[in-house]
Amino acid sequence: MNETLSIVIYVLVAIAVVGFSATLLVRTRRTPKSMYPTRRDANDPVTGTGGGTDTLEAPPGETDVVVPDDLRDLEEAPAPQAPGIETPEPVQGRLARLRARLAKSNNALGKALLALLSRDTIDEDVWDEIEETLLLADLGTEPTMELVDALRQRVKVSGSQDPQEVHAMLREELIKLVDPTMDRSLAVTRHADTPAIVMVVGVNGVGKTTTVGKLARVLVAEDKDVLLGAADTFRAAAAEQLATWGQRVGVPTVRSEIDGADPASVAFEAVKAGIEGDVDVVLIDTAGRLQNKVGLMDELGKVKRVIEKQAAVDEVLLVLDATTGQNGLTQAKVFAEVVNISGIVLTKLDGTAKGGIVVAIQRTLDVPVKLVGLGEGADDLAPFEAESFVDALLS
Repeated sequence: MNETLSIVIYVLVAIAVVGFSATLLVRTRRTPKSMYPTRRDANDPVTGTGGGTDTLEAPPGETDVVVPDDLRDLEEAPAPQAPGIETPEPVQGRLARLRARLAKSNNALGKALLALLSRDTIDEDVWDEIEETLLLADLGTEPTMELVDALRQRVKVSGSQDPQEVHAMLREELIKLVDPTMDRSLAVTRHADTPAIVMVVGVNGVGKTTTVGKLARVLVAEDKDVLLGAADTFRAAAAEQLATWGQRVGVPTVRSEIDGADPASVAFEAVKAGIEGDVDVVLIDTAGRLQNKVGLMDELGKVKRVIEKQAAVDEVLLVLDATTGQNGLTQAKVFAEVVNISGIVLTKLDGTAKGGIVVAIQRTLDVPVKLVGLGEGADDLAPFEAESFVDALLS
């Protein structure tokens, strides 16, 4: 009996020892919390703590991935460097470059007129061709008649056929049509308690958002503190595009993370942020859908009214593609009925036959062309100058 009891006790002790040893072994090899016991995907984050390291199985042909137990070295690694802020080109440098580019372009209008007026004999057929050339240049019927009548009278009185004299007459008459007396300055001076507010409008596809970004560069080059408002919430990626333009010159952008957000609300918040931040100018990009003209115009009117609850709108700039000619003039009329346009921005103005739209728009709306862009470069936007424009056309 005693021998049997002793055997049972020995067996129980042995079982207890084996069980305790097994428990220690399992605890030692347990995978730390939140770590995977099998092969991980390349994008899985490295997490978890605990003593030692675990070597995880890697796919064939790849190096084993070792998860360190101490991540302090990773935490102390230098953060990625932010993109450098660009320095926009000064306005005067842009003007010179734009004039040179315009002069080198295919300025069909100026070349055609000079060729016609330099003939040995200028008869009625020549005047008819001159008139046709001006109309094809989208100069407009009334300005065309004025220019032709003025040139005919001057050539008749002078009796000159000298190309240089004819060139000088044409230059003077074209400058009159473009009208250098119009005020082309931008109202971007900060008020006592509020920033200057500039709304930029136009249909999709004319380069409206890009123009807002380029205008920000113009203002930064003039040492102004600028803030952007991404109120074009209907076009995919418009806010991201505008924010990218702003980041390049260190300008913040107020935007909504919700697609299709209320544009007026975004504009309101942008102006509010501009007031609180004491910035000089707030530029508001707006929607440009044409699928429903009434809806678009109502929305623009609402945006303007909401902005004016906090600050006056100093400028409403309409962006037009110069190559669209008379279609651009039609767009201008529609927008002018709603938001009281104060200035025109002409993009893609390269001196081709559509350059006459400058005169037609100004005559129709009594609104000056204030800014022009000739290319896709970041600094290809500059103030419009009547004499420089005409000289480039006729060079």
